Amino acid sequence: MREATYYVGVSLDGRIAAPDGTFDAFPVEGDHLQVLMHEYTDAIPTHIQDAVGVKATTTMFDTVLMGWETYTPALKEGIDSPYRHLRQIIASRRQREVPEGIEVTAEPLQRLRELKAEDGAGIYIAGGGALAGAVLPEIDRLVLKIYPVVLGAGIPLFGGIDYSPDDFQRIEVRTFDSGMIMAEYRRSAART
Repeated sequence: MREATYYVGVSLDGRIAAPDGTFDAFPVEGDHLQVLMHEYTDAIPTHIQDAVGVKATTTMFDTVLMGWETYTPALKEGIDSPYRHLRQIIASRRQREVPEGIEVTAEPLQRLRELKAEDGAGIYIAGGGALAGAVLPEIDRLVLKIYPVVLGAGIPLFGGIDYSPDDFQRIEVRTFDSGMIMAEYRRSAART
């Protein structure tokens, strides 16, 4: 069975973006970039890979599931296929016009269950917080890039969920001179 990974940057107070969806408060320089560029290349948008001279291997991920609000910033920049090296699925409650080859689903939890049953590499949950909250029961792994900043208001790591503890076990924690901490968790076997 394929693994679904929520790989996301997050502030110290649990926000993945400002209230307007921007995340420019997160540092884009530092020693952590080597890890992001080389270990998580599949999760880098294709146009950024091209700009920095890296190429995705699609060995970690071959599919990306993202919410409409995560997709639209690329559209505003004229990029209609931000992860063209991956199979792209966009979660939206409304029917949307998207380029050929990009799928739209109104049922992200059900679609993620179907994707996990298929053969292939992992599934990258790209956000946002509302999507992550909707598909939380099917997230197998969390990779949190914790940045040393407090946003105050903003988009939560998991939006729209009720109180319902969901256990994950720490797999690895790496610290960087930049202040970023990369924490990896796997869903606890007892709660699956």
